[in-house]
Amino acid sequence: MADRYLTVALSKRGVECTARLLFDKAPLTCAAVWEALPLAGDVYHAKYARNEIYALLPAFAAQEPPLENPTVTPIPGDLCYFTFTDMQLGTDSYGYESAAAHRGRATVVDLALFYERNNLLLNGDTGWVPGIVWGEVVEGLDTMADACQDLWRTGAAGETLSFRRA
Repeated sequence: MADRYLTVALSKRGVECTARLLFDKAPLTCAAVWEALPLAGDVYHAKYARNEIYALLPAFAAQEPPLENPTVTPIPGDLCYFTFTDMQLGTDSYGYESAAAHRGRATVVDLALFYERNNLLLNGDTGWVPGIVWGEVVEGLDTMADACQDLWRTGAAGETLSFRRA
């Protein structure tokens, strides 16, 4: 199979990077994401995992992928896939407003980009939170990391994280 690429973008900031899908390591996850593209949602910056931005989306796979190519220590440029219930994300400690778009969904998909080192997927409420590494940024990570730092400092309100075929 030929390599497949997607563009990850912060729309309001006009910044994007290119990622290669890891079909050889996470074929079911990659297939689910690829078939669902384009995908977009409000962007959040992680509180616990450190150097991560993500969007919370409605479930889009016919069946949620198994935990293939898992990690709890993502590296810069990793794209990760997580599945949660709305109850798992429903506590006030996560900082989601009561009108957040993911509220009330039985299944919430978290598509994340890790942009810097020293990430640890450990949640104080639930413990380890392994993610599926399904893609790696191959171009534009430095520019995206700068935009992610700006998002951390100045806020994410009004910003969209999008994924589309390159």
